[in-house]
Amino acid sequence: MPSDSSSTNVPFKDWFGASRYHRIAEKLAGAEPRFDRELFLRIALEGLAERELMARLRQTSVAADAALPGSFSDKVAVLRKIAAPESNSFVGIWYADFVGQYGTNHTKKALAALRYFTRFGSAEFAIREFILQDPEFTLAEMIRWSTDQNEHVRRLASEGSRPRLPWGKQLGSLVADPRPTREILDNLCEDESLYVRKSVANHLNDISKDHPDYVLEVVNSWDQRNPHVAWITKHALRTLIKKADPATLDFMGFGHPPKLAAVTLSLHPPQVRLGDHLTLSLEILSRGSTAQSLLIDYVVHYVKASGGTSRKVFKWKEIMLGSKSSLTLKKRQLIRDFSTRKHYAGSHQVDIQIN
Repeated sequence: MPSDSSSTNVPFKDWFGASRYHRIAEKLAGAEPRFDRELFLRIALEGLAERELMARLRQTSVAADAALPGSFSDKVAVLRKIAAPESNSFVGIWYADFVGQYGTNHTKKALAALRYFTRFGSAEFAIREFILQDPEFTLAEMIRWSTDQNEHVRRLASEGSRPRLPWGKQLGSLVADPRPTREILDNLCEDESLYVRKSVANHLNDISKDHPDYVLEVVNSWDQRNPHVAWITKHALRTLIKKADPATLDFMGFGHPPKLAAVTLSLHPPQVRLGDHLTLSLEILSRGSTAQSLLIDYVVHYVKASGGTSRKVFKWKEIMLGSKSSLTLKKRQLIRDFSTRKHYAGSHQVDIQIN
């Protein structure tokens, strides 16, 4: 999700607050004299406190549809007049959301609008309405977008067709068979834009959860000598690497069993509280007669509320360890709760995973 550097301490949902709606109403009124400002604000602000971020985003579209006169095309024309870059790019998503909600009976016009609006706030969520409704036509258009001059449009081609996009509707047909997006990924694998390459890597990582062999087939067909391709490949395979998938480790050059004389892990302090730092110290001694590539991760077995444990792999180091040489690594990890992980009291185990 896009971050808003100007609103670091503001709850996400307040990106769409009363002041934001008043500014949107002012812009719409300036672009369309028949715009019903009072109706827009009444619909947008009613029940505002109870709505979270995505519901507020959607309510913006609902209010605009009710308060703007004319057809879908007329309303989109007004939105085109007011669309502009925002300090918080997430706010600009509402233009695309409007198209996704009210343009499904006007596919050609709607896709053209999404191609335009994605420059101001990603249309990655809205485009999924059209993939679900008419996948063949929509994906053909997205293949064309993958060669567009604008990086936002190229990124939309990949991000919008991700099978398992977080916060977005899952594309069941592409989860089952990811091949229809292959041409998009091939077109973007050497893209100069990091913004685009991150999306391609995430797209492939989505697919790897269901079709690991297919993902390896795709990246193996690309020119790994290209640094952009190599970057995408490394990040695309991250889930398979964490799972220690044998074929993936072999592809990345870590398929051989490591030849190590000793692996010693120490933890300090032995007991921690929330807010403390845990220091991990690792010593490795090679017994190999030649240098060897090592992929070093550490695994924390977190205690769950039920008393069982949940395993999480953390990346640590990729290194070439010389013959008969030693290596010392240190890492500090802050012990704190996240929205996705809560800590529970108990004995937590930490393991080292090498290749």
